[in-house]
Amino acid sequence: MNTTALKNKISEIITSDNSTSNKLQAICDLLESQISYYDWVGFYFKNGNLNELKLAEYTGEETEHTIIPFGKGICGQVALSNENFIVQDVQDQDNYISCGWKVKSEIVIPIFVNGENIGQIDIDSHTVSPFTTADEELLEYTCKLVATLL
Repeated sequence: MNTTALKNKISEIITSDNSTSNKLQAICDLLESQISYYDWVGFYFKNGNLNELKLAEYTGEETEHTIIPFGKGICGQVALSNENFIVQDVQDQDNYISCGWKVKSEIVIPIFVNGENIGQIDIDSHTVSPFTTADEELLEYTCKLVATLL
């Protein structure tokens, strides 16, 4: 499925009659199944008034990282920086939380609602250096649509 077809499918999911939780799960499942190097796809959201992220829907291997303090790991850094973070090789990152020995790279894109960073989409890959500007663009598009649900 090409990027345009994926964007169309994500739009269909967002506008479906399913619950927000089911929509987020469908997006995780779609991205993981259609992009060969997306081995784990999940959403983290700010945990109430706490300075931490809480894992929501995801597809892939279970993770013990269901709560991530702001500033810790790639996801925690994005919670503070409000910027996309692409790590082509996790071995090059000092502040990296390992989700498993298979993970070689990660991309995290924040989700903004009314200018506030309320969460993010997180993708892990078992491949070194797989992410391109097309991935970043697709995930930014996805986050903008997800923001309309929240």
